[in-house]
Amino acid sequence: MLTVVGNLKGGTGKSTVAFNLAVWLAHDKIGVKAFDLDPQCTLLDVNEVRVEDGYEPTFDVSTDLAELEAMAKDKKCKQPIIVDMSATNMFAMEKAISLADRILIPVQPSQADIWSTQRFLKIVNNNINKKKKTEVLGFLNRADTHIGVRETDEAEQALQMMQGIKPLGIRLHQRTAYRRSFSEGLGVFELDPMGKASKEMKKLATMLD
Repeated sequence: MLTVVGNLKGGTGKSTVAFNLAVWLAHDKIGVKAFDLDPQCTLLDVNEVRVEDGYEPTFDVSTDLAELEAMAKDKKCKQPIIVDMSATNMFAMEKAISLADRILIPVQPSQADIWSTQRFLKIVNNNINKKKKTEVLGFLNRADTHIGVRETDEAEQALQMMQGIKPLGIRLHQRTAYRRSFSEGLGVFELDPMGKASKEMKKLATMLD
């Protein structure tokens, strides 16, 4: 299963989500292979922190688009693949979309992010391999923790109305735990297994299993 984590707009938390999902999959005996196609190489950087600090299990992160294409086309490859990418490398983005079995789209609760997601869905529709029946899934990321903030519910409603995407109906909230775990090279479920961020991420990861 090749899962691309992406959106057109920066700052949606793509790398944080991709890293946590990769760590989650790394705990399985089959492991995971990750690809960082974003020129900022944030996923590569955080994985280097994880390796340098000696955390287990480890996993490989590649920046080689040709390697991704080869793995995607290798029918003998059973290892799940997580891809982090951005619009700053449009060629790599379009290629990753064409190879994907599943596209996971984090959406921040703002009007700008809703517009950006709508544009990204057009890119997805133009580049997916129609024969693969690629899943396109969306969820709210960095949602406000205060229940009185109406933008979060409004963004959820907008997501449900979009064509070409299936809302997962879950939310990852704006929590310090995500930033802290990322800086330490740990998944949130490793840093604080009983915390709210851990429960949210476990729910997302389980839904994608």
